[in-house]
Amino acid sequence: MASVYEVYNIVKDLTNKDERGMITPAQFNSFASVAQTKVYNTLFAEFQDNKRFAIRQVTAGRDKNRVKQLQEDLSVFSKSATLSSPSNDLGSFIKPDDLARIISLTTKGDWFLDQTTSNRIQLVYDEEKIDMILQSSLSVPTEDSPVALVSNKIEVFPTSIRKVKIRYYKQPEGVTPAGVKTASLPKFGYTVDSNGAEVWDSATTIDFELPEHYVADLVMEIAKMTGINMRQADVYQYAVAEQNKDLK
Repeated sequence: MASVYEVYNIVKDLTNKDERGMITPAQFNSFASVAQTKVYNTLFAEFQDNKRFAIRQVTAGRDKNRVKQLQEDLSVFSKSATLSSPSNDLGSFIKPDDLARIISLTTKGDWFLDQTTSNRIQLVYDEEKIDMILQSSLSVPTEDSPVALVSNKIEVFPTSIRKVKIRYYKQPEGVTPAGVKTASLPKFGYTVDSNGAEVWDSATTIDFELPEHYVADLVMEIAKMTGINMRQADVYQYAVAEQNKDLK
């Protein structure tokens, strides 16, 4: 996962180099989760763009295929859950608190002879469209061909369906020093010594959940929030220069 310690130190050095003063851990922490969410959202936009290129067969092959790379990166955030409809609101399901984007929705079936009895639920995001489906005798939803309206909640038709399985991409969060995912957001952990200096505390640091190769993207987003505009190549060249300094 992308190291908060690494990102903080690069941003700190860049702000000093740009003569904008020191970025404090508290300031960095206020930017960290916002930056991660921005980078995360760009992955979906890029994924959709590259899928269109893939359909036109203009992508690179094997490991250089960007669609495959993005799928692997986004798989880190993939989750599934079983949702139940309350008896006082049949057909209505509350979205998971950490939901970012729905991958699929199916009825809660069983496994029989290595096959599932669940049915895929068609997703609709337009209330006018769902009204047309429900009013049509040709497209009326059935338990074999259900439909769901996704809004502030999920409404499944027919309402006789009481349980559904949702696969989705969750919101990005953090990773503990032990490598365990946590609902806590990324932060640079620190203590204040007797001289008032802020000292890094690895035990309370929460790393980004994005993979390590998004360090440059995170640096760029946080740098922009501090008023520095840069390209990914600038971040890379700067990081390499700093590494070479350490090796001397």
